[in-house]
Order: sequence, then C-alpha cells, then structure tokens
Amino acid sequence: MTLFMDVHHGMQGVSQKQLAEAHRADLAIEREEGVHFQRAWADPSSGTVYCLSEGPSEEAVQRVHTRAGHPADEIHPLALSVS
Repeated sequence: MTLFMDVHHGMQGVSQKQLAEAHRADLAIEREEGVHFQRAWADPSSGTVYCLSEGPSEEAVQRVHTRAGHPADEIHPLALSVS
C-alpha cells in the first residue's frame, strides 16, 4: 500500500463541519476501493483541502473522492518520509 496526499482547490470558506462531513463521506465507502483516508486538513482562506490516505493506487483514491462528491485536483504518491 502507498501513502497519498491529495489536494482539492476551490473550497474557499470551507468550515470544520463541512470538512468533517466530506471526510466521513470518504470513510463510508473507502473499503470498497481498498483505501483508508487517515486525515484531512483545510485552509478556508485559500480554499485548499489536503487529504492523507493509504491505498493501492491514485485511481482508487480518486474513485472514492469522486463517488463521495469531491474529486481531487491533484494526487501525489508519498514514496519517502522521515519523522
């Protein structure tokens, strides 16, 4: 499984409640694609939302987001990390 960071643009003014609702929509169907959405962040001023997930492919991550009603504008595999 690969980690992915995806980016959504154009969500100016997104609220904490809206972010949580979108994340829950992903969680409700993620298993069908073998994906797990771990966390989401948002900057309401810029309208940018970031989601961290683990899954088999970028396409699987996009299918979940699309079905949940908020397709990602960018999806980036995270091959390396440090802590």
